[in-house]
Amino acid sequence: MTVTGAAWRPAQGPVVCVGETMAALAPDPPGPLADAGRLRMSVAGAGAESNVAMYLADHGVPVAWLSALGDDPLGRRVRAAVAVPGVDVSHVRTDPTRPTGLLVKDPSPDGTRVHYYRRGSAASALGPDLLDTAPVRGAALVHLTGITPALSPSCRSLTEQALAPVRPYAVSFDVNHRPALWPDGDAPAVLRDLADRADVVLVGLDEAQGLWGADLTAQDVRALLPHPRVLVVKDGPRDATAFTGEGPVTVPTPPVRVVEAVGAGDAFAAGFLAGLLQGRSVMAALRLGHLTAGSALGVVGDHGPLPDRERLEELLALPTGEWAALTPQV
Repeated sequence: MTVTGAAWRPAQGPVVCVGETMAALAPDPPGPLADAGRLRMSVAGAGAESNVAMYLADHGVPVAWLSALGDDPLGRRVRAAVAVPGVDVSHVRTDPTRPTGLLVKDPSPDGTRVHYYRRGSAASALGPDLLDTAPVRGAALVHLTGITPALSPSCRSLTEQALAPVRPYAVSFDVNHRPALWPDGDAPAVLRDLADRADVVLVGLDEAQGLWGADLTAQDVRALLPHPRVLVVKDGPRDATAFTGEGPVTVPTPPVRVVEAVGAGDAFAAGFLAGLLQGRSVMAALRLGHLTAGSALGVVGDHGPLPDRERLEELLALPTGEWAALTPQV
């Protein structure tokens, strides 16, 4: 049954983001990996859920990140980096027998490919017991992505239990389809089932088309996922549409000078969720998602600086016509 009625918002309160974050290596200066003489280590961008947590913290939302890391220098580097914006990392587990995952970026003129080294990582051993922790018990919202259920059977069980029909928190779910993690071809059915159990779902239109049908429109995606209270379909540089009980709201994407495209979806999710948690209108939440995504697009890596608070409020309050006429200097 399709959700009807007024636009729903999660209760105000802390957010818990659950999922793996890896250390990341990238050529420095940026260029093809095969030609690189030096690699730069970073953390931002190496975990979808911690990216969301870091941007939520930037927006002043109390947020914890739950995961597991190896008892190794990479794990300590990840934990420290995620904590910098104010994310609570005190409940992240340290696994003495499994390593922290690693990714390596391979930039090229056609885009950035990413190579993952995460099999057998500490986070892949996470399971449903993670939900029986203080941060989850006190959360207003738990944020998950479609990456976690692909990591291992225990991670899939964790995701399924987090989305149980009766739960004390709301759940947001970013579909975040990573084809390389689904070699058995289960992704379309599994991700559709999980997404349709969540309260808030975010999915790219191209992503949905790759999963569920090449000719899908945003309205078609809503028909496939009728149960979420809020469904956001992002159409890349064109617009994003939120379907709620009040009907669809579409906000065009403001132009941005793109430095690197990786991580914009996580930033959008954080901005949109922050808008909902702050009690803003759906239109303002979509705008905040776009503006936060723009902060990621304008930097190498995924965690760029937000506009200052005064400028953000000014942009969120613009009349529709002025928003549509924004230039890349936002």
